[in-house]
Amino acid sequence: MDVETGGAASAVGPSSDPRAQFHLLQQVHEAVLSGGRPPVQPRRMIFESWRRSLAARVNPDGYRPPVVYGSEEMADVRTAHPLRPVLPLLRELLVGIADESRHVMIITDAGGTILWREGPADICRRADSVGLREGMRWTEDAIGTNAMGTSLAIDAPVQIYSAEHLVRTYHTWTCAAAPIHDPDTGAMLGSADVSGVLDTLHPAVVALVSAAARLSESHLRDLMEMRDERMRTVNMRHLAGLRGESGALLSPTGRVIAAQPDTRWPARIIVPPGADRVLLGDVSLGAGRETLVEALIEPLPEGYLVRVPRPARPAAPWPKLSLAFLGERPVAVLDGRELPLTLRRAELLALLALHPAGVTAEQLALQLYGEEGNPTTARSEIHRLRAWLGEHAMTTKPYRLRADVEADFLAVRAALRSGDVRTAVAACHAPLLADSEAPAIREERYELLAALRSAVLDHHDVEALWTFAQSAAGGDDLEVFERLTAGLPAHDPRQAVAAARLAWLRAADA
Repeated sequence: MDVETGGAASAVGPSSDPRAQFHLLQQVHEAVLSGGRPPVQPRRMIFESWRRSLAARVNPDGYRPPVVYGSEEMADVRTAHPLRPVLPLLRELLVGIADESRHVMIITDAGGTILWREGPADICRRADSVGLREGMRWTEDAIGTNAMGTSLAIDAPVQIYSAEHLVRTYHTWTCAAAPIHDPDTGAMLGSADVSGVLDTLHPAVVALVSAAARLSESHLRDLMEMRDERMRTVNMRHLAGLRGESGALLSPTGRVIAAQPDTRWPARIIVPPGADRVLLGDVSLGAGRETLVEALIEPLPEGYLVRVPRPARPAAPWPKLSLAFLGERPVAVLDGRELPLTLRRAELLALLALHPAGVTAEQLALQLYGEEGNPTTARSEIHRLRAWLGEHAMTTKPYRLRADVEADFLAVRAALRSGDVRTAVAACHAPLLADSEAPAIREERYELLAALRSAVLDHHDVEALWTFAQSAAGGDDLEVFERLTAGLPAHDPRQAVAAARLAWLRAADA
């Protein structure tokens, strides 16, 4: 798939002639997948979805969605799902439209598995025949481009028409879907979808589905605020009983819904399962480095009471983290204790050290995996790192290290900035995380070595030049050994070594 998608004028859009559009999309689909030149360009969103789906090894011919839940499991799964309270609202908004326009309404969970499907009996039978039914997973990596899976993948409303589906089985179907989010945590809860046969879905349906998703989120927010008010009514006596101590009421997800004083508390406090205390940054201290204070956790029937005993006891100073990533194997030491490292953990620590102000999940996904990176995967990686490193050593929103960091690659950069070439070259005896293929690490590795080589050659310091020549980066550098051979005195034993190496490099290059 080497097709370059064009602008809006060249992309396939809505048409007043569904049949003509169907045949045009078929031609586009076949041309793009065969490496040919399509008559018009597919929409960029469709092209990117096809690329993700093919990378996940989805076969455009004869693919079927996998079964996640059997029929005997569906009742329990639906009862427990957080979208159940908005099902009546979605029915009111979408099922009537689906009945009239010969479509089905579908609700999925965040993993793309269909939990509810309602609509005309004959359309449901047709949907059954292609796996469009409860319990089946419809993510892009499972079944290719489709409205439900693609809306979850890009976190936006989408409409997929006919041959815009990657899998040919679904070219006689068209669908529109929008994601639904948890107003409490912002997490994706699932998607709302309207699907039907080829020529019956009006372009405005995607706006209707998007509006239904937003109304569902609004309804969930109303329910959340009602729970908050009920919890405040029942539990404000606990705050009153603190007699001036700092304290807060938390929802089950850690959201602060009442506090005293109300100026020093964050919006949310993560409470690990079973924890009886957490460390908090004392934001009332103003600008500058945070002072950590210990808060006690007391479970309540519908959340938690958090209180800071008086006087608040400051926690230990920031931990010290030392990173040595310019050697044969990466080494990380936290407060004198060497940590067991995988390459991925080393990559994450290097990226966090390179960005002391913090990074988002989207930025990490791009730095670790390139344009194909998924922020959800990056969040999982960073949360595992935080649990392994210790929550006191890392913060979220954005992700950053809360530690005094010493890193050999940062020391090299600092030495180069100050013009101390000897210190820089002595510290950089191997490339940064040589085994890493992460795009941002590769870029930093190249830039660091290029800057070091340039500084060594420009500095005219024979000692720095010799040290660089002994490193992995300089050992095969013809210009470095030409400079050494010319610059070392004849009586210096290193001159003969440099001359011999130069002769070998020239012979190998001939």
